[in-house]
Amino acid sequence: MSDQSRIFDDLGRLMNEAAGVADGVRREVETAFKSQMERVVGDLELVKREDFEVLKDVVAKQEAEIAALRKELDALKRRKRSS
Repeated sequence: MSDQSRIFDDLGRLMNEAAGVADGVRREVETAFKSQMERVVGDLELVKREDFEVLKDVVAKQEAEIAALRKELDALKRRKRSS
């Protein structure tokens, strides 16, 4: 019985060690993959979300200003034609 218990103890220890090794390999692969993906994304020269939102706000303000200036210009043209 003692030999059988020792075999199970050894088997349990081996399984724990194998699980630890597998977890280490998983973390290493995950780190390598993440690093590679960051490099690929960096090469694509993508814009950060925050920068996009700021630019979007600037463009919206400029569009409103342009629309107001167009109305003003049209009014000036109408005044010039009627005089």
